[in-house]
Amino acid sequence: MDRPVRKDIRLDNYDYSRNGAYFITICTKNKMCIFWDNNDKYKPIADNQPPIVGAASRRPQNNDKKIHLSEYGKIVKNELYKIPTIYSDIVFIPKFVIMPNHVHLILVVNNDNNNGRRNAAPTVSRIMNQFKGCVSRQSGFSVWQKSFYDRVLRNEWEYRNAWQYIENNPINWENDELFCKE
Repeated sequence: MDRPVRKDIRLDNYDYSRNGAYFITICTKNKMCIFWDNNDKYKPIADNQPPIVGAASRRPQNNDKKIHLSEYGKIVKNELYKIPTIYSDIVFIPKFVIMPNHVHLILVVNNDNNNGRRNAAPTVSRIMNQFKGCVSRQSGFSVWQKSFYDRVLRNEWEYRNAWQYIENNPINWENDELFCKE
């Protein structure tokens, strides 16, 4: 049986190791909802608890709710935090969110050193493939679908829109095309 041919979703002749910001979405294999505990909705935080910190789980203008990451969600979060340490001073992740069956992030590549020379920067594909491999190895099974979606953020307006989308994605989860019911 012939498999369908995947459409190439990368920009032709674009250097994905060049300086810039990228909005990335990575989905789980077969849309498995494994990153939130019991695919829960927002559970209230007790009044005596401080709000959860970190771009991965902050809720916009809604500090009374938080996401409880599953064991696999915590692996994803830890690996996302490692990316900037692996590519020190070259790769940054200023914003991300972990959803039940996908991850959104803004990845920034800045491969200019202090002398104005370019460092050897990895491609976005290499960074994402290494990240996905680390998560799958720690999880003990193949977590991700093949490839990932990316959008080159070409200006401040696109960057802000991506940021806002990430910020609001948990609130809009039930309307998301990747929404999964238990």
